[in-house]
Amino acid sequence: MKTAIAIHHVCFEDLGTLEPLLEARGYTVRYVDATVDDLRRLDVVTPDLLVVLGGPIGAFDEALYPFIADELILLRQRLQSRRALLGICLGAQLTARALGAHVGSMGTKEIGYAPLSLTVEGKASPLGALGDVPVLHWHGNQFDIPAGAVRLAATEVCPNQAFAFENHVLGLQFHLEADARRIERWLVGHHCELAQSGIDLCELRSRAHALQAPLSAAACAVFSRWLDALEPDLQPGRP
Repeated sequence: MKTAIAIHHVCFEDLGTLEPLLEARGYTVRYVDATVDDLRRLDVVTPDLLVVLGGPIGAFDEALYPFIADELILLRQRLQSRRALLGICLGAQLTARALGAHVGSMGTKEIGYAPLSLTVEGKASPLGALGDVPVLHWHGNQFDIPAGAVRLAATEVCPNQAFAFENHVLGLQFHLEADARRIERWLVGHHCELAQSGIDLCELRSRAHALQAPLSAAACAVFSRWLDALEPDLQPGRP
């Protein structure tokens, strides 16, 4: 039985459509709450897959949220193990920091559904399965591409939307995992940010419902391709 640990920061930013895919592929999924659980006691080397999810704080906010410092230590340990790691939004920013890259404010918000512009490398990567299907963006910070990593995608607002590091680390600034059927949880949980950013909540909800089927299918294809490439390295006990 393969194991996957998902570190989350708010309860509604979960594995979404990725969770049933992992379970169908034989993974036992366990959630760890970064805000409550003791990350210093967490074994991040043994699990076959580690996923670090999103949240409405900055990857550089350890002075305000001390658990971020523990999370960065944890990520460096995972990176040293050379085992599979997926970072999403805040998780990707934390992964980039753990790899030595800068993370900072964009000076604007990118919230809503929009397609990606894939690089040549991105088109050849699992992200190539996306085609022109819009994905959910929800961030105001961005990462630089870590040294040794490959830039995979961009948008007009944010030039660094995804990176791959070697063959076992994938960082996604956007929320490919978000389940459009549960978008209401996002709209409630991020109510203040949406209001402050002047986002049309009704339009965002409508877009989520319209894209539910194509985005879920595209997300499944992307994550399946990534996991397929990793499967030889995702055997229990592999160093």
